[in-house]
Parts: sequence; structure tokens; C-alpha cells
Amino acid sequence: MSEHTTDQHPVQQYVQRHEQGLARRLSLWRDAQLARQALRDAGEPGLVLDVPSGSGRFWPVLAEHSNRVILAADPSTDMLEIAEAQSSAEVRKRIRTFQSSAFSIGLSENAVDCIFCMRLFHHVADREKRQAILEEFYRVTRDTAIVALWVDGNIKAWRRKRQECQRLASGDSIAARNRFVVCRADIESEFAEAGFRIIGHHDFLPGYAMWRVYVLSKNG
Repeated sequence: MSEHTTDQHPVQQYVQRHEQGLARRLSLWRDAQLARQALRDAGEPGLVLDVPSGSGRFWPVLAEHSNRVILAADPSTDMLEIAEAQSSAEVRKRIRTFQSSAFSIGLSENAVDCIFCMRLFHHVADREKRQAILEEFYRVTRDTAIVALWVDGNIKAWRRKRQECQRLASGDSIAARNRFVVCRADIESEFAEAGFRIIGHHDFLPGYAMWRVYVLSKNG
């Protein structure tokens, strides 16, 4: 292992793991395309909160709308610093960052037009925790929320479940996971319970990939 790799900060390792390589760049391109479609469905909101913002990979997409004001929150100040450092000066001046958790956002009720959450829900297995986040989103957004997660009903989710069943049947233990597939019927019910209605969704690769981006409305 090289000295450079050994000395890397964990957040820097996260950024490199998610943003290097041809396959990853193609994935990010598709992610950006889905984000643009979702923002259009949400009516091109003028004041958006990106939470958790992570490495700021969606900031350039959010900044494409010249009149948009962008807030960005993340629990990690290290991640926010890296996001700002790797962003262009033009994008950086459009972003106001602050440390905050999606469970308790440091903003008032109806503070933003749209909450943009692309990289959180597939890490949350617990229904009660998802519900707590959705209720906080409902409190803070005035109009819409954009939420991405892994859902079932596709080839990748079926393969993932089959592999897990095979490992269990062979006596192998399943390693601790930090990413989870959610039943579409369950998450859509949770959206409704939080007070949202679905106004659209976009799949990364329909029928094949697990990624789905939902556009939710608080009103009507």
C-alpha cells in the first residue's frame, strides 16, 4: 500500500472511491441527468437545500439554474470543506454551507422551496428513522422534496436478494451492510404518511437498476 493511500483522510478516500474510474463517471453523468429531470418535475425551485450534500457532486447541476439559491448541509464539516475545495469558484459562490443532520435541520418551517436528498435513504434500513427524516423534510420544505434510494422490482434487486439467500443457505453469514433495498410499496406508503404525494419518479435504468429518484409534493 502506498504512503499516499495510507495517509489519506477517510473523507478523501470516500470522494475518490465514488468519483474515479470510467464506470463511476458514467454513473455520475446519469445521476446528473436524473437530478435535472427531477428538478424540472419540481418546477425548477428557486431555493434548494442539498442534504446531506456530501462531496458536493450535485452542486454544479443545482447551480445550472442561474437564479437558484443553494443551501448545502452535511453532518461532517470535513466533507463540507472538501466539497468547497473541489468546487469551482463560480459554483462555490452560489452555495451557503452549514453543518446539520437530516434528522434535525437547522432551518425554520417552510424555509426552502425544495429539499434535494440524493445520497441518504439507501443507507437507512429502519422505517422509523426514514419516517423521522421525511417528517423533518415536510417541516422544512415549502413545496417539494427530491429523494433517491434503492427500490425492489428490478433485476439488480432480485439478484441481490438471491445472492443473500444463497449465502444463508450455504451457512455463510451476511456481512454487515450499510446500503439497503426498500420495497417500493413500503416507501411510497411512508411518503404518504409523512404528508407527501408523489408527482413523479425516474429510474437509473428502468427494470434493471435499483436507483429510483422520487419527486414529492407537500401541497395538494
